[in-house]
Amino acid sequence: MHRNADTTLRDGTRISDLINHETREVKVRTLSDPELYELEMERIFGKTWIFLGHDTEIPNKGDFITRDMGSDAVIVARDREGEIHVSLNVCPHRAMKVQTHDAGNTNVHMCIYHGWAFKPNGDFIGAPVEKECMHGHMTPKDQLGLKKARVALYGGLIFATWSIDGPSLEEFFGDAKYYFDTLFLRTGGGLEVLGPPQRFRINANWKTACEQSAADGFHTLTLHRWLAEVGPYAKKPDAEGKGADLSPEMYGCEVWTDQGHALRCIDLDRKIVRLTGKNPAELSVIEKLKALPPPGITPEMVPELLERFDDGQLKLMSWRPPQVGGFFPNGLFEFIYLPQPDGTVVGACALHAYIPKGPGQLEFMNWIFAEKDTPPELKARMLRQSVQMLGTSGMVEMEDSDTWPHQTEVAKGAMAKTITLKYQAKFEQGAPEGWPGPGHVGDGFTKDDTQWAWWNAWHELMTSDK
Repeated sequence: MHRNADTTLRDGTRISDLINHETREVKVRTLSDPELYELEMERIFGKTWIFLGHDTEIPNKGDFITRDMGSDAVIVARDREGEIHVSLNVCPHRAMKVQTHDAGNTNVHMCIYHGWAFKPNGDFIGAPVEKECMHGHMTPKDQLGLKKARVALYGGLIFATWSIDGPSLEEFFGDAKYYFDTLFLRTGGGLEVLGPPQRFRINANWKTACEQSAADGFHTLTLHRWLAEVGPYAKKPDAEGKGADLSPEMYGCEVWTDQGHALRCIDLDRKIVRLTGKNPAELSVIEKLKALPPPGITPEMVPELLERFDDGQLKLMSWRPPQVGGFFPNGLFEFIYLPQPDGTVVGACALHAYIPKGPGQLEFMNWIFAEKDTPPELKARMLRQSVQMLGTSGMVEMEDSDTWPHQTEVAKGAMAKTITLKYQAKFEQGAPEGWPGPGHVGDGFTKDDTQWAWWNAWHELMTSDK
């Protein structure tokens, strides 16, 4: 049980005063407050599991990438035994950044300031002119290494935490793991990155992007309404003059967990009818999976799915698979179906991370994935269309990233910071009959429960001293 550490801010406001659990409201000041930001770096990014990248970014011994865990720079490196390590990118001598490159290959990470050297696992090797013992005799060499994070791999995804004795990654995922497995553990070959991640900076608080990533569906109808006009869902007006409507895409199930993870599981029946001309109720799970494989899966890979997943997960993947959602605190996944002009479908598989860079700035990172066994020509199409739609300058993401700076800026206003973000649209019914998965489940049109769960997880960590 977490002990309460309900910090009082400098103006006398308690953190718990920022959230009204009865009315499901959050004070707007949370989107810009510098004091809160410093506490978030300690209590959220300093304690929980953070997504950093994928093991196919560093396939060889000695490969490394540099990333961030909140406000802390880290080195993600593969050692000579093939193990992956995450170390604080700060030299314990004089606090210089040890590794100044974004990526590379080396078996020795040497600080350019005074030459202290470290292994890929963070262990201290030594300093120049060894006989002069630059590091002195007061601290043993085995205590002069880089600070090490705890590392866990899941489907090739690299997660790390500074909480050495805290919950395991599986415990952190909780009920969401049942659904995450259907995205990240689909084939024996596994996923691979299609090139290095895209990245650019946005003048916005990290939470503006991340609370939206907790499966916000409502914004799709307005911010991305062009999808119903000129995008892949567009169609000619019917006899009544009505054109495409995105609202059917907002129906399905939404799943949220106590850890703040969220998934939007969108109904596939309409897509399957368009592809097959048949009533989905008359098709078996296998027939539906072959007619419309999960994003990034080819029909030839479907037998692998049958071997790896139980009946419930297969039903989910052929009926209402998770397509968009987030892993707390700062990750977003998008495994979506992109209709093509010829009537076929291409899958897009992307992961975003929103890296805090101060109270008013974040770095948007975007990875594009494909299964390793995907044919090269299909990988090329997936990469091109994923970047065009979901990339940092993609048609969808550039609209999302336009709203976040506005939210951050207005949240600084003397009057504006006192009003509230509202999450009051609640599911009135739980999981539909036959729903196979765990977690909190709502059925029907998209609601606010997933984002409210994100804020509850934020509040839990911000008011706990564990």
